[in-house]
Amino acid sequence: MKLLPLIFRNLLRNRRRTLLTVLSIAVSVFMFGALMSLPTLVDEILRDRANSVRIITYAKTGLSYPLPAAYAARVARLRHIEAVTGESVFASTYRDPKDFVPAVAMDPRQIEALFPDWDIKHDQAEELRHTRSGALVGQQLMKLYHWHIGDNLILHGVAYPIDLKLKIVGTLGGAVPPSAVVIREDFLDEALGRPGTIMLLFSRVDRSENVTAVASEIDDLFDNSTAPTKSESEAGFVRIAIKNYRLLFDGMKFIAVIVVVTIALVASNTASMAVRERRHELAVMRSMGFTRGTVISCLTAEGTLIGVFSGLLGGVIAYAILRLMPHLARSLGPLAFRIGFLPKVALEGLGIAIAIGTISSLIPAVLIARHDVARELRAIV
Repeated sequence: MKLLPLIFRNLLRNRRRTLLTVLSIAVSVFMFGALMSLPTLVDEILRDRANSVRIITYAKTGLSYPLPAAYAARVARLRHIEAVTGESVFASTYRDPKDFVPAVAMDPRQIEALFPDWDIKHDQAEELRHTRSGALVGQQLMKLYHWHIGDNLILHGVAYPIDLKLKIVGTLGGAVPPSAVVIREDFLDEALGRPGTIMLLFSRVDRSENVTAVASEIDDLFDNSTAPTKSESEAGFVRIAIKNYRLLFDGMKFIAVIVVVTIALVASNTASMAVRERRHELAVMRSMGFTRGTVISCLTAEGTLIGVFSGLLGGVIAYAILRLMPHLARSLGPLAFRIGFLPKVALEGLGIAIAIGTISSLIPAVLIARHDVARELRAIV
């Protein structure tokens, strides 16, 4: 503890160099956090869905092809099925074309049973069943636009040239996408003039071990129909949905590693220069009784402190920027709400910053401590 004043004094002796080193490592932490947040978020979503008891059914010919809405009633009669609903997506905007709001239409009688993890209040679910133009809205979307239960809003269709006039009757929470808007399936069918078709079919089974068997049974049920199906577990469906983006996620991880390695090399070079400039000073310290281990510890502690400050600063910057994503990139829709500085990424970034600061100081400290003290002292004279 007696060496702490000396360590802090050495850190502040060349403030410009220390500040630039802190900023360079902080930038690497920020870049690492920004680039790793989306791939890490996707991995967490997949892990969360791994134990889901929901099955998603879509047209075997592709997600863009509709299914008959009557499929829901037939699936509901299968063993182990507890609830079924069709789903259609209504891509829309609110006020400004950049305010992208995806609305999904479902059977209001089945939402509570199908999605208990959405924290839907029973009285609000009942209100949706009795209000034809009702809507349940994600809590973050409520905060973003300062909406309240009972408010009326108009969503402008993106793919369809129609406007939907909705009334907010409740909120969604829990594991629901935070920017989701859930409306009634019959209300959307009437507005689009296409009753009897859906895009997806959500089914909930009684136990997770029955998911595979029931999914196969659903596909067998419609195998010889005019619209054969493909059924997946919820986790499997998410993997298929993000398959085209997997290369992008891997590229983001690769770039994050490149940034960290580059900044680590820069920090190591800076630390080596700083230690070489102080070699005579360190020789004097050794001659005064400071052991080789003490000298190495002091220099390493300086690097570690720089790493800690850099990691915290980079983490704060990444957190602030990612928190503003819903406001800065509204056109990303639900993705902008989901991206955030996850605790796992924050800890990894802090650990990387500390490792960069410590290792970049430790290596030159060990090398300089091996120098002959007498020769360094003669060089002073």
